[in-house]
Amino acid sequence: MSAGPQQTLGALLARLEVCERQFAVEAEAAHGQIAQLTALLDGLAQAAGHITITRKTLLELPDQTPPAPATPTPALPDGPACQQIMAVFAEADAPLRARNVCEAMDLDIVPNNVNNVRIKLKRLTGRGILDETEPGLFTRPRP
Repeated sequence: MSAGPQQTLGALLARLEVCERQFAVEAEAAHGQIAQLTALLDGLAQAAGHITITRKTLLELPDQTPPAPATPTPALPDGPACQQIMAVFAEADAPLRARNVCEAMDLDIVPNNVNNVRIKLKRLTGRGILDETEPGLFTRPRP
């Protein structure tokens, strides 16, 4: 009868040893996972710290909004004709055609005068002094 309980005790001890090894393997795997998670947590904490420092630094900077660049006013060509044309547009409340400008300047409405004024209007448009809203229809640019 004494052989039976010893075998049972030996079998029980063998099973406990197997369980102990399994727990040791699982514990080692858990320690590996803990090490990985700890490294990940440390990296995230470091990144959060960098973001906090950057945010704090940016908040401490003085507000230095650069002034809007001033659009240079195009230089008006010399010459009395351009001065007269610009005087006509200064008084106009709507876009004008070359024929309308000739009438406002008291020029004879002949093809030569209309074409010369149209050429000057196109030149002023090219320099940004006037805008051509439609073909042949000119106005001062809006700010």
